[in-house]
Amino acid sequence: MRYEDVIIRSYNAQKDRARVEDLERRCEVGPAERGFLFTDTLGDPICRIKNSPVYNMLVAELGDQLVGVTQGSIKLVTVHKPPKNLARVGYILGLRVAPLYRRRGIGFRLVIELEEWFIANGVDYAYMATEKDNEASFKLFVDKLSYVKFRTAAILVNPVSHQMSRISSNFEFEKLEVEEAESLYRKFMSSTEFFPNDIGNILRNKLSLGTWVAYPRGESWGATFPSSWAMLSVWNSGELFKLRLGNAPSSCLMYTQSSQLMEKLFPCFKLPAIPDFWQPFGFYFVYGVYREGPLSGKLVRTLCRLVHNMASKSKDCKAIVTEVGGSDTLRHHIPHWKFLSCPQDLWCIKALKNEDSNSLFEMIKSPPSITLFVDPREV
Repeated sequence: MRYEDVIIRSYNAQKDRARVEDLERRCEVGPAERGFLFTDTLGDPICRIKNSPVYNMLVAELGDQLVGVTQGSIKLVTVHKPPKNLARVGYILGLRVAPLYRRRGIGFRLVIELEEWFIANGVDYAYMATEKDNEASFKLFVDKLSYVKFRTAAILVNPVSHQMSRISSNFEFEKLEVEEAESLYRKFMSSTEFFPNDIGNILRNKLSLGTWVAYPRGESWGATFPSSWAMLSVWNSGELFKLRLGNAPSSCLMYTQSSQLMEKLFPCFKLPAIPDFWQPFGFYFVYGVYREGPLSGKLVRTLCRLVHNMASKSKDCKAIVTEVGGSDTLRHHIPHWKFLSCPQDLWCIKALKNEDSNSLFEMIKSPPSITLFVDPREV
């Protein structure tokens, strides 16, 4: 069959669910030189986008074969584009093409069709994220589709141990009501790049476990802010889909098994065991991390320990994931395992309206903001 015979259409759950799941399994290939996290959608291919305000999944058919798929979501976010500093953006994710049908332009057509859907829905910019060394993705989006490098983020992954983390008695914690959390985010982070205008909907979502603040003991949380404080929110991504580790070296497996054995044989030593990442597992996503004051770095680390202890009580949660701006010093205060983390997650962007092209040029040339708001609905 010819390339022209490929049909691009919207996903039909009844007709396509099993075929998309099969395609995802056939596309499970990660970097050979290190571990790679695969996604198990638990039989729901649209699980990663269905909490977004507007979303769509497209599939590519060739005869009776489903040979490609991609997803997109739309929202209103902060961008540094005067005079409004708000833009409607479309996020592209989950682009897959069956191995036997690659290099035939199917991925290109899927993205073009998704961009047309974005334009029909008033989107100003389309963007995507990929690892810096993903050559195939870079060639498609940058070289062929005219996307440009925009920002770099760091994805930090920390294993969850059965052992509870020690939390300093020098700090106080408080879980905020949704209304207070939304007010604080709008006050302190609304100017952050890609801050979602519907932050209240995110905080009220059943997957959002809550927002916590930490501050020095002896100070109060109320009418005035403490001398140092930090804030973060937690999203239970494991309720939507699971992760699984692939392509890990045998030494990593041996270390995991050894650490688990040591924990069982010598529980009195309280040695943390590395979880079994080879089986599907759930994870928490930490988002909206903000801090102020000279002790704020320690407060962020302490809040991460609090989240770890929450996760350790969950039978299914084996990792805590956070994403921050690539130049954000927050990364030094957030515990993470280097082997599983991605230090350079590249964001690329494209203006979909002619009048926004000049604004995009100015955005790219301007120094990147240190902080970057990563929407948990797009993880």
